Amino acid sequence: MAGDKDYAGDISTTEAWNQLANDPNALLIDVRTQPEWSFVGSPDLGKLDKRPLFVSWQLYPEMSVNERFADELRSQGVKPGQALYFLCRSGARSRAAAKAMTAAGLGPCYNVAGGFEGDLDGEKHRGRLGGWKAAGLAWLQS
Repeated sequence: MAGDKDYAGDISTTEAWNQLANDPNALLIDVRTQPEWSFVGSPDLGKLDKRPLFVSWQLYPEMSVNERFADELRSQGVKPGQALYFLCRSGARSRAAAKAMTAAGLGPCYNVAGGFEGDLDGEKHRGRLGGWKAAGLAWLQS
């Protein structure tokens, strides 16, 4: 697990799944936007008897940082001391969220490296190279 002093570190999708399975208080927070949740899909934690929290780090369509992010997490029951695993498309927004929530006194906060869709492959498609989907972890699409 790679990290720095600004947050607990990067963790693979499989490691995040295992931690969510083994820690009843751990939470997965999907920081993507409503269109991404609707059209690309979302993690399914039903087998763990959990559900992800959905709080956008950036607000669509402007993609400005959600200034109420920490308040929205707290309003959904997030408390200091809970392990938080942040997930976005590829790992950039979730890393920013993990750093900001560490600074806000939450966590430990982890970035799920590779995100939900992973990196672009040779054909410039996501979902095949790294990330939640490519790891074969449970997900849903509406």
